[in-house]
Amino acid sequence: MTQPRPGLDIPMLVLVVLIGLNLRPFLAAPAPLLADIVADTGLGYGGIAMLTLLPMLLMGLGAFAAPGLQARIGTRRGLLIALLVLLAGSALRLGAQDGISLILTAALCGIGVAFIQAAFPGIIKASFPASVPVVTGLYSAMIMAGGAFGARLMPVFMQAGYSWRIALAWLAVPVAIALAAAWRILPDVRSRKPDAALTQHLLRRPRTWLLMAAFGLINAGYTSMIAWLSPYYQAQGWTSGDSSSLVAVMAVCQAVAALGLPALARSNVDRRGWLFLTIALQAAGFAGLSAIPAAAPAVWAGLCGAGLGGGFALAIVAALDHLPRPEQAGALAALMQGGGFLIAALGPYAMAVLHDWTGGFAAGWALHLGCVLVTALLYLRLDPRSYPQAMPSTS
Repeated sequence: MTQPRPGLDIPMLVLVVLIGLNLRPFLAAPAPLLADIVADTGLGYGGIAMLTLLPMLLMGLGAFAAPGLQARIGTRRGLLIALLVLLAGSALRLGAQDGISLILTAALCGIGVAFIQAAFPGIIKASFPASVPVVTGLYSAMIMAGGAFGARLMPVFMQAGYSWRIALAWLAVPVAIALAAAWRILPDVRSRKPDAALTQHLLRRPRTWLLMAAFGLINAGYTSMIAWLSPYYQAQGWTSGDSSSLVAVMAVCQAVAALGLPALARSNVDRRGWLFLTIALQAAGFAGLSAIPAAAPAVWAGLCGAGLGGGFALAIVAALDHLPRPEQAGALAALMQGGGFLIAALGPYAMAVLHDWTGGFAAGWALHLGCVLVTALLYLRLDPRSYPQAMPSTS
């Protein structure tokens, strides 16, 4: 684990920004291009869902393996390798000749992102111990902004005459920049060897499973939004550029909420009031998408985005709040993400199945409305006074 440096660590903040920006473009970028991708590869709704489902599954499984890998090869080396894998997955889309090869590039990107997402919350807690909510919010905001960047950039490339393969491969460029920055900025510090019993200890605690479930149900809404929001409105006659603008609106609202809500919540360790606000925003957005999609598309996308972005950041903060030691808090956050992303991976597939059954996406948005209401019940348990009993620290 990285060690905190004296003063405000500007280089590490820069690295937080650059890495965060690269964790979602590979997921969000294909959605505005789906009409061209389907025409060229013949992918059906099930195959399209795999572009999100498979990397999310790998991101979930990889989160369980990441702490051990981080201890064996070190934080610096692990992140450099993970960024290199993400770079390769993005660049190889230039040669994706069919749906299977495109799905495999998505899987490769998911493997790289899995390590980064599992390692970074603990790195933030260790590097910025006095500013965990704010820096976590910055990190989360950059993740969401990266999604907006990927979604909005693709129609620009297409309008410039590039093929969808070249457009997707251009996303390797910002990854290369982040890789170069990490090479220069990240200290060469090896993680403390993980306690063999720590993961077992955490998995025996009901609170770990509650955090996984809540994180998964929320992020299932995110994966479905980036997979199906553009196709939803394209099916109603929208152009690729217009529908990608909706994805960008969603992602910008995610970024603003991910940055702002943790900062507002930093003065009170009880984060539940803010978490309930994110639930209310999502509920309104999903209800609008399901019942009256044409009434205010940008409003529904923005409400969902704000709720999802703020909820993502605050969920990580709440997990880190449970344990005082960075390596233990980081392990809990990694487990929460691991189990959560396994659940979240099912969101796009569930919507594809419901689309096949009903002939439309409205039932899928209603499903996610139900998911956020269930999550609200789980958040009732996150009373900080219960943390020492719910998650006793190991020595």
